Amino acid sequence: MVRSLPHRFLLFVPILFAIAASPVQTTAEPAKASQTVPQAPETRITAEQAKELFRSVDEILKFASQDTGLALRHEVKRALVNREQVGSYVKSRLETDEDAKRLQRSEQVLKKFGLLPRNFDLKTFLVALLQEQVAGYYDPKTKTVNLLDWIEANLQKPVLAHELTHALQDQDFDLEKWEKNGPTVEWKKSADQREPDEDEQKAARQAVIEGQGMLVLIDYILAPTGRTATEVPEIADAMKAGVMEGSPLFNTAPLYLKNLLLFPYRYGLDFERELLASGGQQAAFAGVLRNPPVNTRQIMQPDAYISGERLPRLPLADAKRVLGTEYEQLDVGGVGEFDVLAMLEQFDDADAAKSLAPEWRGGYYYAGHSKSSASGSLALLYVSRWTTPEQAMLFARAYRKSLKQKYKTITLAQMPQAATAPSSAAMPGATATTATRWNTEEGPVFVEHRQNLVIVMESFDEASAAKLRAAVLAADAQ
Repeated sequence: MVRSLPHRFLLFVPILFAIAASPVQTTAEPAKASQTVPQAPETRITAEQAKELFRSVDEILKFASQDTGLALRHEVKRALVNREQVGSYVKSRLETDEDAKRLQRSEQVLKKFGLLPRNFDLKTFLVALLQEQVAGYYDPKTKTVNLLDWIEANLQKPVLAHELTHALQDQDFDLEKWEKNGPTVEWKKSADQREPDEDEQKAARQAVIEGQGMLVLIDYILAPTGRTATEVPEIADAMKAGVMEGSPLFNTAPLYLKNLLLFPYRYGLDFERELLASGGQQAAFAGVLRNPPVNTRQIMQPDAYISGERLPRLPLADAKRVLGTEYEQLDVGGVGEFDVLAMLEQFDDADAAKSLAPEWRGGYYYAGHSKSSASGSLALLYVSRWTTPEQAMLFARAYRKSLKQKYKTITLAQMPQAATAPSSAAMPGATATTATRWNTEEGPVFVEHRQNLVIVMESFDEASAAKLRAAVLAADAQ
């Protein structure tokens, strides 16, 4: 369900706080929180400052190459752009970038999960935020690093260190192809089966790319002191602690969207720091680009990546076939560890979220509209797998709590045990299924767990829910 934003946009929120949080003297003036929101009237850098900034590209590119070990194959084109040009570029990418279009297509799903308010306009918000907060960007289509004419040159140099890392990644691995080069699991056949894994793989790969950029940015800030990010870990820790104090617009974002925006920077940086500490430069840069992580779990739990963990796949129920022509599919996607952490943080206790989310072991959803329903409500099937039946029960309990926040009217109705699964007595080693039904203004909601599976069905009629339940259990038994 993680939906990556158009890549190669670097936001001021993390960057300026990385500079401001630096515990050492740097070549850049510390940025104050108020600087994250440009104030009118804006000043423009002078022609001489722009010329010096352009000259610094080659020097910083060499630094990034030495810091990462990625080969510098040719110089990088550079351009100075104004705010209007950035705005046009942002809007263009939101219209054409496949990840951005997928995010917008999934807006209804995020609202159904309760992760975005029902009246939230995602596209309008993203355009405004990116126009306000873009600190710089490398365009892999034109192979150009774009510098901003309204930002002080010294503040842009750390940004250049980050963006020129992307240029090196692109020269060595062709970023656009690399980000889309997945999933690698051979069993997938249809697009519906691919997308759940693709969601997670794209999010993991974007975290690698941005994490590497953040690591080089910090090393560039520290370069005058002769130290690196591994020797001064507090600069990264301070940046992560202060980043939520960013722009007023950023702070108005729903919690899930904030976490989504920060995920590749925060978790990507920590992931890269772990690889650097355990395997050195080669492992943290070229090595992980050759052998990328497969899901957000491996980013959030670097030991899972380092150990080569490969979770057994969670077979997808063929909801489209089961429902036939009664429902029109809107979206199918994966729900990874990042997503369940976001759900639990929003709807349950934050400490409980941190302890339970790592027990995630797979998840997906199907969303569609009933062709015969007059309400037009989106129907949602969500399946997740957990390490143990006890962890599944805890997640099911937390999900039930979220329903009271998601629906205006909700009443509990006891659902017969026989409607959910065969008797546990007939299944050696099986645990009893716990299932509940809730009636809401958008139709019935079923939440149940069976052994280490949690099955959620929202706004499906009883007959359709029964068919989906049977399909999920049949797929899981394969």
